[in-house]
Amino acid sequence: MTFFYWLREKISNRLSLLHKPIMRTGYQQNGKWLKNVRISNTTFINAKEKLVLGDHVFIGHYNFIEASNGLTIEEGCQITNYVSITTHSSHISIRLYGDEYSNFQDLTGYIKGPVTIGKYSYIGPHTVIMPNTKIGKGSVVAAFSYVKGDFPDFSIIAGNPAKVIGDTRQLDEPYLKENHQLRTFYDKWVSQK
Repeated sequence: MTFFYWLREKISNRLSLLHKPIMRTGYQQNGKWLKNVRISNTTFINAKEKLVLGDHVFIGHYNFIEASNGLTIEEGCQITNYVSITTHSSHISIRLYGDEYSNFQDLTGYIKGPVTIGKYSYIGPHTVIMPNTKIGKGSVVAAFSYVKGDFPDFSIIAGNPAKVIGDTRQLDEPYLKENHQLRTFYDKWVSQK
């Protein structure tokens, strides 16, 4: 191996680290350091000032997080990969106005509103979460779901459009029966408001 080949490979490997998906640990929010938050370098976050994160949140690779109208992701949530969360949507108004879309301020059909994802919820890959959505704590959203509206705590949510298809407490019960020592931890967060 020649020196130049070796040097080129070293430089190439170092540069590839800039584009390789990696998880970054910690997140600065309003002067507070959330040391257990992990967010991929490939996740795009728009309007960070309107994003509220709890600690122990995981946001994986290649996500689009748009928070301009308020986005809260509570403690312990897991946002997997290729998820889109948006607090505004113009897809109706752009069709209504056509090429006149950019000439108006207050657009009919323009949807905007906050999104809240409750504690210890899981959002599966390739999910879209629309404005004015509230997902209750302890919920699971199946992959490829289109989520819009209010969903109660402990929902299993799936489909396009998404609907409640089950209860996560039923999923958890066999694990808790087999591992009695976990019941105290589980009951502690489940009983919190």
